[in-house]
Formats: sequence, structure tokens, C-alpha cells
Amino acid sequence: MRLLFIRFSSIGDIVFTTPAIRCAKQQIPGVEIHFLTKAAMKAVTIGNPYIDQFHYFDKDLNATINQLKACNFDYIIDLHKNYRTYQIQKALGVPSLSYEKLSLQKFLLTKLHLNFMPVRHIADRSLDALSSLGVVNDGKGLDYFIPKETALNATALPASFESGYIALVIGASYTTKKLPLSALQNLCHKIPYPIVLIGGKADEAEGAAVEAINPIKIWNACGKFNLNESAILVKQARTVISHDTGFLYIACAFHKKTVAIWGGTSPALQVEPYYPTVQQESKKTLSAEIGLTILNNNELYFNAIVPNLTCQPCSNYGTNHCPQGHFACMQQQDLQSIADKAIAYFKEIIG
Repeated sequence: MRLLFIRFSSIGDIVFTTPAIRCAKQQIPGVEIHFLTKAAMKAVTIGNPYIDQFHYFDKDLNATINQLKACNFDYIIDLHKNYRTYQIQKALGVPSLSYEKLSLQKFLLTKLHLNFMPVRHIADRSLDALSSLGVVNDGKGLDYFIPKETALNATALPASFESGYIALVIGASYTTKKLPLSALQNLCHKIPYPIVLIGGKADEAEGAAVEAINPIKIWNACGKFNLNESAILVKQARTVISHDTGFLYIACAFHKKTVAIWGGTSPALQVEPYYPTVQQESKKTLSAEIGLTILNNNELYFNAIVPNLTCQPCSNYGTNHCPQGHFACMQQQDLQSIADKAIAYFKEIIG
């Protein structure tokens, strides 16, 4: 059987597809897994050993379709569900399985603040798409694979950070998903441990402004590394603080305890941190199998969200301006509680 999985973007959404890909590969005898995404997302998937062949879309959809026709797929697994994926399905003429995108429910939640969202995480809904093929959730959580050739120089990390640090992901795709600069500075001031700032080139100047409040304690890695090099920094962190962005879910794939900061988006959209579901009776066996670090308590993440905001969430993905003009979802964040939780995670003794 040959399956074509489709998810064009973004980083976090692609990471959410990884349980479905892994379970399909391990549970369907002889299956061949193909994955189609945007060329810009190549780094997110290239290290995944459960994918047999990669396909990349870059502007010319007809050319992509012609390449796909030669593969003779048995099923398309549509985990994006937009007009482009519909065109691909129609052109290939093979059966398609898809997840519940819940567009109407998301519209009602973000525009009218009526919550009809089922309590079903997007990663689980992606797995549900494969149920007719006999695929079930193995409970092992998300995957993220750093290509073997990717490594950090031995001197990349300041020597004073080698004994442990907190990774603070300051970037995000939209303004309403990010703490303001002053809040980031204040948050770092409240944390007594080394902090590595994670972000892209676009976050470099803001990272420098945060680093400037205490260059000994804070190291600005924004813009210094590519995606997978930054993923190594996340993997090596003791704990991770992040906005609703791709690195939050990469941290989950590495089984890092996380503090998730929510602004224009919300866990109500069923995209909160996602971890292995380890039952008590099988915890030791599964932990050894997947390399899960068992910590002193069962709490794996903390959602930092301003309570009782009737305007939240205001968007599926975030916006560049607060629709209400007050930006209360970030301006009113309890920075002390975020710092306290990150400190507690950092200090936990690994068992």
C-alpha cells in the first residue's frame, strides 16, 4: 500500500501529523509513506525515518501533480484540507482520507466566542483519519527528528550555560501571539537561571534588547542558527518557555516540560502541548522504549493564559493587531507565575 500524506505548513502543524505517520508506518504491513509539503518546510520533515519519499510544492502545483501521478497512490491522507489539496485529490483520482478540520467550529469560537469545539486534539484527529485502515494511536506522542548531519559547534553555547539553561522562544508568526518586549525583559529578570533566547532572523534585534538587560545570564541565539540547529538548543534545554509556535511542539516531541504562553490563540482550539500518554502500569516499559524522561510529578506543561477574557481566542493563527485594541491577552499575563513554573521545572530532580 502506498500513502500520500499532505500537510503544506506550518512547523507546528506538520509536527502534529507525526503520530499519524509513525503509526501508519508501523501498523500497516509493507506500507510506503510519501509526504507532500511546501519546499519552505523541507527542514521540518527531512529527518523523519518513517517517511519513504518526500515531495515538495513550490509555486507550480501542476508540476507537482504530474510528479505525484507517477507514484500510483492507493490513498491520499489529507491533513491540510484546502483548495490545493482538493485539486490534488481530483487530479490523482484515488480515495482520500482526511481529518476533521472543524472550520465552522473555529469560526464560531474566534468570531462569536461560542465554543462548540470537541475535546479532541488536532494530533488525535489526524490519527482518526486513518481509522478505516486499522491504524490506532500508539500513545507515543509527537516526533521530531534532527538530521544526523546537523550539529552545533562545540563552542556554540557559552561555557557558563553548559550545566543547564531555560530555552525561551521569543518568536512567533503573528504579533498577537507574542509577549511585548518589555514583558519579555521583565520575565527574564524574574528567572535566576541561564536563559537561551530562541528565534529566527526576524527576532534578532528583539533578542538583543532582551539580552542587554543581563548579558551574563541571557544569551541571544536568535538568527544565529537554522531551524534544526535551534531545535538542538531546545532539545538540550532543561525546560522551555514558548509562545504558540512551532518550537513549542518540537519541545513536546523532545519530552521537555513546557510553559506555553497564549495570546490571540488558545488551547480551546485543541492545539495545546501534546505528550505521550503513559499509563501507570506500563510507564517504565514505554518510557524506556521512547526515551521519555520521567520526572518527579506528572505535570508536563503549564498553560499561561489570562483568565476570563471574552475576546480570546480572536484568531485561529494570530493576527498582527489586537482586534479590540487593548491586547489584554498578553499585556495582562502573570509573568511571575510563568517564571515560577519555569523555575520549578528547571529545578526538578530527574528520576
